[in-house]
Amino acid sequence: MKPILIKSIVVSIVALSCIFSNAIAKNTTNSELLDSKAQSIVNIAAFTANGDLASLTRALHDGLDAGLTINEIKEVIVHLYAYCGFPRSIRGLQTFMEVLDGRKAKGIQDKIGNFPSPINNAGSKYDRGKNILGELTKAPQGVALTGYGAFAPVIDTFLKEHLFSDIFERDVLTYAQRELVTISVLSSIGGVEPMLRGHFSICLNVGFTPQHLTHFVSIIESALGREKAAAANGVLQEFLKNRPRN
Repeated sequence: MKPILIKSIVVSIVALSCIFSNAIAKNTTNSELLDSKAQSIVNIAAFTANGDLASLTRALHDGLDAGLTINEIKEVIVHLYAYCGFPRSIRGLQTFMEVLDGRKAKGIQDKIGNFPSPINNAGSKYDRGKNILGELTKAPQGVALTGYGAFAPVIDTFLKEHLFSDIFERDVLTYAQRELVTISVLSSIGGVEPMLRGHFSICLNVGFTPQHLTHFVSIIESALGREKAAAANGVLQEFLKNRPRN
């Protein structure tokens, strides 16, 4: 098959996938759409992960105007470093500082919001993280390690002690908000379909609906373009088709 023909087929698939996503989003009710704060979280996370600081600047203004607090946005940007690295997260925080300085110079007083509550749980961080992961996935966490965890046990330790204990245990954001950040970052960086599929599943466990996730894909299309939205939508549709039914 000629390269030009292959490229044409790929473009057509991408376009049809996004059209499908947009059509569903347009036929949903307001209760099936992500609210303005959630939409802002998606955009802030996606632009930070993608390194698009100009678009991030606009998204930060929109998020503050939608009612996100300074500490909530800080937490969004801090959370995503676990998925796309310190450099992106730090550049996001630096951009946020510039936005806040500019708004303050204009006399805009943004709400600081809640600070993280002290964590008084005396259990080990590993066990706490393991329990949180079990709560999110609604699946028992076995004692024996398997897969990549058995291959490199230290990453299982880091995952449970740091990501699901140190980060997810902080209460500035809800589990649902943290999952929005996570799927936004994973959709932005691409090539991590198994992880994205797993977090789509967690999204349903923490209160989102398939319609919410379809709306999420349409936001990703607006933020990152059709190609990345089509990739995310492909993972979503495959997951929804094959997920277990109660």
